[in-house]
Amino acid sequence: MTTNKVATVNAAFWVMKICATTLGETAGDLVSMTLEVGYAVSSIMLLSLFAVTLVAQLASSRFHPLLYWTVILSTSTAGTTMSDYMDRTLRLGYTRGTIILVCCLLASLGVWRWREGTLSVSNIRTKRAEAFYWVTILFSNTLGTALGDFLADDSGLGFLGSAALIAGLLTLDLLAFWLTSANRVALFWIAFVLTRPFGATFGDVLTKPHERGGLDFGTIGSSLVLATLLFTYMYFTGGRQQAATAAGDSDSSNALPKPDAP
Repeated sequence: MTTNKVATVNAAFWVMKICATTLGETAGDLVSMTLEVGYAVSSIMLLSLFAVTLVAQLASSRFHPLLYWTVILSTSTAGTTMSDYMDRTLRLGYTRGTIILVCCLLASLGVWRWREGTLSVSNIRTKRAEAFYWVTILFSNTLGTALGDFLADDSGLGFLGSAALIAGLLTLDLLAFWLTSANRVALFWIAFVLTRPFGATFGDVLTKPHERGGLDFGTIGSSLVLATLLFTYMYFTGGRQQAATAAGDSDSSNALPKPDAP
């Protein structure tokens, strides 16, 4: 048994998650497209970064906000290039890529549930459960990228239309948490997946040219701004996240969808 080393699920968590996934989108595009590394090579590089940060996270003895959010960011950047590799290099397309990743996510959740007996992320006490947690997050962020690309390109909604749709779905998820007794685990993972394309479409709004509905800030400028915002926010909220985690996630008064064991 180990101490709980994952962040408390509250309002600060979701703000950080959206910031990290937006940065993951712009940083992933920076490596694969702006620097012309390519989707395959950039995916290998970023998966290697994920592996290094994951080993450090699993080896740590307590919750470290900087390390935790670095792993989240590595799953987001790797998810961006992995999704693009599947959809564009392998020519699977956004629809088939999304379906494949949905199956991968459900399989990961199913094996996690089978081996651990619960999908709760509020009280992860074993390294095996934590490994399942991070693999599932990698799949969910990769799925979120494919879903965001599908909505922005294939659906015809565009970047702003996709962001509006996802914001509406997130609002419904939050209302279900507040007003119904729907399964909290399901609500958490729905929100976790949806915040990825929300961040991705917002990243596209920042980086894409005006003729494609973006603000044309570019991947480098957008990544620098987002990284500054993310780590500044982390600096001011990290201590409170750590205290809440150490206290056993007792403060849920302002939490968004927070899972309990099903």
